[in-house]
Amino acid sequence: MSELERAEFDLLVLAPNGLRRGRTTGSCATAAVKAALCLLLRDERRERVEVTLPDGAHYLVVPIQDVCWLDQQSVRAEVKKEGGDDPDNTHGATIFAEVRRNATGQIRFFAGSGVGTATQPGLRVEVGEPAINPVPRRMMRQAAAEVLAEGLPEEREAGFDLTIGCENGEAIARKTFNPRLGIVGGISILGTSGIVEPMSMASWIASIEVYVRVALGGGAQSVAYLPGKTGRTYARDVLGLPEKRTVQIANFLGAALDFTQKALDEEGRRLDVLWLAGHPGKLAKVLDGVWDTHSSKSSMAMGCVARVAAQRGFARHLVQEIENANTVEAAMERLKREPGAQALWIDIERRIGVLVHARVPAVEKVEVRLFDLHGNALGEDA
Repeated sequence: MSELERAEFDLLVLAPNGLRRGRTTGSCATAAVKAALCLLLRDERRERVEVTLPDGAHYLVVPIQDVCWLDQQSVRAEVKKEGGDDPDNTHGATIFAEVRRNATGQIRFFAGSGVGTATQPGLRVEVGEPAINPVPRRMMRQAAAEVLAEGLPEEREAGFDLTIGCENGEAIARKTFNPRLGIVGGISILGTSGIVEPMSMASWIASIEVYVRVALGGGAQSVAYLPGKTGRTYARDVLGLPEKRTVQIANFLGAALDFTQKALDEEGRRLDVLWLAGHPGKLAKVLDGVWDTHSSKSSMAMGCVARVAAQRGFARHLVQEIENANTVEAAMERLKREPGAQALWIDIERRIGVLVHARVPAVEKVEVRLFDLHGNALGEDA
């Protein structure tokens, strides 16, 4: 899709739950990079820039708070983080980018003040790398390519050092899981879509009932509930479910199940199968009796996984490694080397299914499928 065919993503249009969307830290950092490059390469001070979103079909118009020369070779630009109506520790923070030419011909990323550095495995970035996730990195590279495309051909092979920071980021990070994850020095630069969807609100919980009833409508006999984007491809391509038969439930599994039971009771019918597809970082928390999986309401899920591993006879040292992992993803990486890993995940899927089924007795069968962040099945073969 050419740049001319892109459509603006208008943040003034409310989300389906009536709440305002926002810009991710990744979108803010990308806007700062683009504004800095416009001044560095074009001597243009932009009051706002267009940021291409990861879907390639839309862009955001992002206001620039400030942009200035640091010296003859580098520029700093700042963007105020706008989180919309979603509770967000970084809402209102100043995200900045300092951009300098380098002689490598490559885009290199560095952690500035207030952005953390990964110190433990299992994250989306390597140990020692700044905590700037893969999608924001792609967005920043895309922004650089767009600015370079406006200039002379010889400019297009230029390299730049991008130092991304957040004012007061170290203090903000203490309110998040970053210290537990082994990210030191500040926040993470996140976002998979570039847009903050306002999900963690009471009104969003109420809207889930609407989505559940739509999914169950017309006598549907199979629906899928997805805590996040992981599992969406499985629901569509493997289960063959149309979009209206899937529900993005965010952290609110318990509420979604209660709404399901209520709707089925009202209709006086049963549902053949309810699918749950997603990452064990959310779904495995059910094994601890957690039905609202938001990080502010529950602990991380490594303990659940370790407990099942111990019950299945895994070596004590391995169980401790799983329990002490900084993320479930890190535990998954460690388990890949174990011959009993798939059977472990199948058991966890089964146990989750049993507990969920007890909450929705009007459902004949609950099927759970767990995936890693790349969409690879962990337990039952997809």
